Amino acid sequence: MLEIVREAGWPIWLLVATSVLGLALIIERLLSLRQNLVIPPQLASQVMEMIRQNGDTPEALTRLADNSPLGRVLAEVLLHRDDGESQRTRAAEDAGKDVAYRLYRYIPALATISVVAPLLGLFGTVVGMIEIFGAYDPAGGDPAMLARGISMALYNTGFGIIIAVPALIFHRYFRSRVDYYVHRMEREASALSRLLGTRQQRGPGAGA
Repeated sequence: MLEIVREAGWPIWLLVATSVLGLALIIERLLSLRQNLVIPPQLASQVMEMIRQNGDTPEALTRLADNSPLGRVLAEVLLHRDDGESQRTRAAEDAGKDVAYRLYRYIPALATISVVAPLLGLFGTVVGMIEIFGAYDPAGGDPAMLARGISMALYNTGFGIIIAVPALIFHRYFRSRVDYYVHRMEREASALSRLLGTRQQRGPGAGA
């Protein structure tokens, strides 16, 4: 591996730094976007049961908001439980925008890496071509310098593509995963809002 880096020349270090950054972002998002952290199993049903038992106290709502992104949205709906459905919907949308922003964090950076990496590889290729032309001499070029220039050009091009492809794949994967989470949270918030609306119609002391 070190031999390849040496043959690729100094431009390869830009790609190495880019690959390290991309790998760190992928690992961070893989850990942060686990389903049990974003949409804990049974959380929605637990919230419904809490409503039926009139356990939606301020302390319980604070714990719910700190539980997960889904809990943050549901807690916002519950904070507006005495308002109309339109107010609860707006509150859920506002909370959802904040949650979605946090879930999408760093994902655009992967798209940037998928674009920048091939350009850095192209830059290394240009540097390699300069080495090749610098080694050219009508009276007879230096084969070692020609070989070094060709190696630099090819290695940088290859590394740029190798970095860009996984970055693009994970960018698309994380985006689709966040879109799914946002959709699920919208459905759960709507279901909770409908339950609260039903309770309002039946009266404060009515059960669900």
